[in-house]
Amino acid sequence: MLLDASLSQLVLVDYQARLMPAIFESEAVAKNAVRLGKMAQLVDVPVWGTEQNPSKLGENLPDIRALCQRTLAKMHFSGVEEGLGDWLRPAEPQPQAQRGNARSLPKHLQKPAAPADERGTIVIAGCEAHVCLLQTALDLLEDEFEVWVVTDACSSRTERNRDAAFDRLAGAGAELVTTEMVGFEWLRTAEHSAFRDLQALIR
Repeated sequence: MLLDASLSQLVLVDYQARLMPAIFESEAVAKNAVRLGKMAQLVDVPVWGTEQNPSKLGENLPDIRALCQRTLAKMHFSGVEEGLGDWLRPAEPQPQAQRGNARSLPKHLQKPAAPADERGTIVIAGCEAHVCLLQTALDLLEDEFEVWVVTDACSSRTERNRDAAFDRLAGAGAELVTTEMVGFEWLRTAEHSAFRDLQALIR
């Protein structure tokens, strides 16, 4: 099973200015988050952000915040608890008004309206891996999204907490991937028009 860019969305969780200095390998993690956001833009994958209690922890790092279409300020550790799932799943289309002629089918026999285009594959990365990233990802799995966790763009204050989060997420059904895996799976071929630009991001 490979990632499909046309079905994917990217969520970048809590790369906040006052939090990142305490994060294990924070510089590499933030660089990979920026790479992910830029890769997503190359292949038209929507990018969303979250910020935990931004009045205390500050906004996301500017390079990351600029890549997000919208950023959700939250107090719950899981972004899903504060409406992230509503951003990720489009609203159901409203049924068309019935014309009511004699040949109309009864409501229970009518064909339902086609659902809005759904991108049910969520590529997610962030901090701290064992708190906000973990709880958001588990809630997304519970809401029947496919969840792909980008391990080299995630961290915690300690390596042990980060690794414990990865173990738990894998056991819950999330796919564990790296930034380069995501980028090349979104492309699928060296003939993709964005191949050279993506290659430049990882060199």
